[in-house]
Amino acid sequence: MYIKRILVAIALLGLVAMGIFSYFVYKTVLIPNTAFDQEKAQVFIPTSTNKKEFLELIEPLVKDLKTLEKVADQKKYTQNIRPGRYILNKGMNNMEIIDVLRSKNQPVSVKFNNQERLENLASQVSKQIEADSLSLINAMQDSEFLNENDFSLSNALAMYIPNTYEFYWNTSAEEFRDRMKKEYERFWNERRTLAAENLGLTKQQVLSLAAIVQKETTKIEERPRVAGVYLNRLKINMLLQADPTVIYAKKHREEDFNQVIKRVLYKHLEIDSPYNTYMYPGIPEGLIAMPDISSIDAVLFPEKHNYLYFVADTSNFGYHKFSKNLTEHNRNKQQYINWLSQQNL
Repeated sequence: MYIKRILVAIALLGLVAMGIFSYFVYKTVLIPNTAFDQEKAQVFIPTSTNKKEFLELIEPLVKDLKTLEKVADQKKYTQNIRPGRYILNKGMNNMEIIDVLRSKNQPVSVKFNNQERLENLASQVSKQIEADSLSLINAMQDSEFLNENDFSLSNALAMYIPNTYEFYWNTSAEEFRDRMKKEYERFWNERRTLAAENLGLTKQQVLSLAAIVQKETTKIEERPRVAGVYLNRLKINMLLQADPTVIYAKKHREEDFNQVIKRVLYKHLEIDSPYNTYMYPGIPEGLIAMPDISSIDAVLFPEKHNYLYFVADTSNFGYHKFSKNLTEHNRNKQQYINWLSQQNL
């Protein structure tokens, strides 16, 4: 009888211990442990994050940090914290949270366009991935990389085709740059490459001319016509005489890209700069801006016409009046000058 009681007592103690252990497992592993009200929350974990930093990052998103820490330690996550962007769902338990943080790094959409310089591009991209603007600009301007890929500081911006791309948030500056080189090569497919060859232009010349077209008109549907004007001028060895290049020349000479120039004056046309297409023939080697795909394709596949001139159309803002000869152009130009004077510009 005595032995039986001992066995019963041991069994009861075992059940109690099992119950305590089960409760511990439930509380530590299985019970929901998210502290946010929305359906999803994201957490960004920087490269080289240590355990203390990780716990500080995750704390606002969980109810019980200590139980999460126990699971993280048990699964050895705190010994191998992985950088990136992670999405947590409301109601996840500690096991699910750690599983996500171990293996489900989510990409981000990186967008950029209309940047005037590499510095502007680096600043824009740094707001979207972990790499900071300094590391990005250093990677973009790396002389060894540029030389190996037939770019220079003046035309390096040409390598970055504006679009929306997927990157992991923890992408390094060099990884971003190298990926964009691959995207550049992918962009220049057989059709576009052949179109450039038929125009007698290099890829860099196409992009430099596209940058001018981009600055000349915001109307996508008008860009092939504007591109056609410049290509017609090149065919007869006429100066491009593009106002946006003069504006860029002034900014470049004065190292002030924040200034706003509302009107190109005759004195601006005398700025001695390789970007000034009123002074120097052909297409500038460097880009005055980042052209988007519509501007690039406008140059590659221009509208066929005989126009040599264009000027802003004051009766249809945003668009231009095109002309085939200087007499007609001067008449249109005078109307534009009169309008500018009326606006005190």
